[in-house]
Amino acid sequence: INENERGKAIGTWSAITTVVTMGGPVLGGALADAGLWRYIFFINVPIGLVALFILWLKVKESRNDQADKAVDISGAITIALSLALLTFGFLRIPAVGFHSPQVYVTLPAGLLLLFLFLYIEKSSKHPMMPLQLFSNMTFTGVNLLTFFLYAGLGAGMLFLSLNLVQAQGYSQLQSGLTFLPFTVLMITIARYAGSIADKHGPRLLLIVGPATAGLGLLILSFVKQTNGPSDYWSTFFPGILVFGLGMSFTVAPLTTAVMGSVSDHFSGTASGVNNALTRISNVFANAIFGALAVLFFAGALQDHIKTIPLDAKAKQTVIAEAANLGNAKVPLNIDLKDKNAINEAYHESFIHAYANIMRISAGLGFLGALMSFMFLRNNAVRKK
Repeated sequence: INENERGKAIGTWSAITTVVTMGGPVLGGALADAGLWRYIFFINVPIGLVALFILWLKVKESRNDQADKAVDISGAITIALSLALLTFGFLRIPAVGFHSPQVYVTLPAGLLLLFLFLYIEKSSKHPMMPLQLFSNMTFTGVNLLTFFLYAGLGAGMLFLSLNLVQAQGYSQLQSGLTFLPFTVLMITIARYAGSIADKHGPRLLLIVGPATAGLGLLILSFVKQTNGPSDYWSTFFPGILVFGLGMSFTVAPLTTAVMGSVSDHFSGTASGVNNALTRISNVFANAIFGALAVLFFAGALQDHIKTIPLDAKAKQTVIAEAANLGNAKVPLNIDLKDKNAINEAYHESFIHAYANIMRISAGLGFLGALMSFMFLRNNAVRKK
């Protein structure tokens, strides 16, 4: 592609990758509503086969025979174990609490392995993640933006989906369809954002875009109980629209900044590091925010059930259901006259937890915009 089309090409590619990620809930929701949720795990099989066929048919292989072919096996194993331990530790907190060996052993061990990974990368002759890339403040800033923004994106979309299905009465398919405005915006705007980034530099877009996405998440946090899908346009739609605009202005300039902040020799590595960060941030956000949501839910639930005449054992049983969030069920040993009040307490507590998580997610979007403001400079991004 020529220089004038590079921004549109990056925008189109970025839009498609994000649309596929966000479009998955529609197909997944349809399968789940049809009782075929197990088939969700097979969706990627035909998609992967088609992708392989297109690569074989259309993409010419290129290789550098002079390149160093050494593989950083020790670094790969160390970071994989580190991330696995950290994720496991955070995921277990809601079920076993902070004081379980499953938590206070795995989290420190994961952190220790993370520092060991950094040491390996610093001393290795063939690092999988060359640390010298981070001496470039623009590259560092763009990756910090990626980590914070995609953590907010992952947590926000997860808890929005949970809220729609578990609290607002949406079906799985209806929940997936609520993201269609996001998809339309990505398709129509992202490629033009790439062109603007090419002509004027990505900095302004990477400040305004994440801040707008954060604003959308903040708007969504104020949605309380609704009457279901019939209220969608006046409740969830405005926030999803603003959030979609923010992400549409961000994804292509973000790719441009990552690829242009390093030399051609490291552009592939830089892209790989940035893509890995999006996945890592999503996993960490879901694990950490899941634990936070349980804490928020349990705290709100304790306040709600103060007025319900329950003995200490019954209260403990009711609060134990907080780990299930929106799927919390009234224990069987509760008197019938108290069940409606407890169900209402579960409902209100979940919406309270949802609101807090969405506001933290919004804060991560604003923090991402701050990273761009502080570190990103247009003159540090190469134009190809």
